[in-house]
Order: sequence, then C-alpha cells, then structure tokens
Amino acid sequence: MRNFSVITLFLLYSLSWICVSVSDFDDVDVQSGQQVTLLCSNFSSSPTHIIWFRVVKKLKPHCVCFFYTSSEPASFCEGFKNSRYEATTNVSTLFLTIKQVDLSDAGLYFCGFYSQKHTVIVSATYLEVPEVFVKPVGLILGGLIVCLAIVIIGLVVKVKWLQKAHMEEQNPHQTESRDSDELNYAAVTFRAKTETNLRSTLERKMEPNAIYSSTK
Repeated sequence: MRNFSVITLFLLYSLSWICVSVSDFDDVDVQSGQQVTLLCSNFSSSPTHIIWFRVVKKLKPHCVCFFYTSSEPASFCEGFKNSRYEATTNVSTLFLTIKQVDLSDAGLYFCGFYSQKHTVIVSATYLEVPEVFVKPVGLILGGLIVCLAIVIIGLVVKVKWLQKAHMEEQNPHQTESRDSDELNYAAVTFRAKTETNLRSTLERKMEPNAIYSSTK
C-alpha cells in the first residue's frame, strides 16, 4: 500500500467539488495486456447513486460508471463504453474490472456517492501501468551471432598462422633445404631446356648442307 493521503487529498480538494473521507490509497501495479479488478466496499444500505471516477495527471475526475443498486447493471460514462470495462456489485463489495490494460488506463480510481452536490469518496486505488520497452530480440540475436562468427573465424586464422610460424622456427634447416632443392631443380630444368634448344638449332643448320652434298 502506498500512502497518498497528503498529496492526493490536496489535489482532490483543489477540484473544489469533492469531499474526501478516505485516509490512504491502495497501489496496484499491473503489466500491459493483463486484467485487473479494483475493489470498493459497498457502503450503501439503501439505493444510492454510486460512482466510479478516475483522475489522471491532475486533471478533473472523469466518470467511469455509475449505478443505483446492486441488482441493476452499471451505466458507463463517455470514453469508457467498451468491452474492456466491467462493473459489478454485491451486498458487500463493488468491482471494477479492466481487461487488457494499457498505459492509458493508469491513474487514480475511486468510488463514492453524491451527497448535497458533493462527491464523498469511500475507497481509492492508484493503478500503475509500467512502460514496457519492446526490444527487437531477433535483430539483437542476429547481430550477436554475426559478431561471434567473425570472432571465431579470426581466432582460427590466427591459430593457423601461429602454428605455421612455430613450425618454421622449430625446423629452419628443413626450410632452407627445401628452398635450396627448389633452386637446384629450377637450375637443372633451365640447363636441360638450354641444351635442347642448342641441339635443335644445330640440327636445323646441318640439314641444308646434307641436302647440298647429296645433290652433288
């Protein structure tokens, strides 16, 4: 229970047409989309004009609904005539049910009755609906997965590079020998190609001489 007696009584008194007879208020928290039922003691022993009001952000109270006896259905005021609001009563309690609560339903709800052109408040409840920040969960998870994949790929590349560098440090002679073998192979290949080219040139030069000799 949250005590609003000083602040709210001053607020209601400043509206000039409400007479207060309650000392503190209940505080009810409910999430958006849920259902809540506000209670008020049935103070009437005879037919009386019973009213549910709501005050939002220091504005004048707005009528939610009213009824005269527990056997009659409640009549809803302008702005509350929809299926989300239900008001019932029995011998001992008044009920105001709000379905699929949203942020616009937050405020101070109180019940009372008219007496000599004033409203006497019997019970009051502050309904608080906290804001819910909906985050794009799918987008966040997708970004995390991409970042994780990039990190993993980077680690794999780094590990392979470190392994290669470590192996080269442990076997420098094998690396030098492999480089030398590759140079020798290239030299032999170049020499073989050179000799083959020289032989082909000599053969082409000798062919005309051979033909000339046979002609004589």
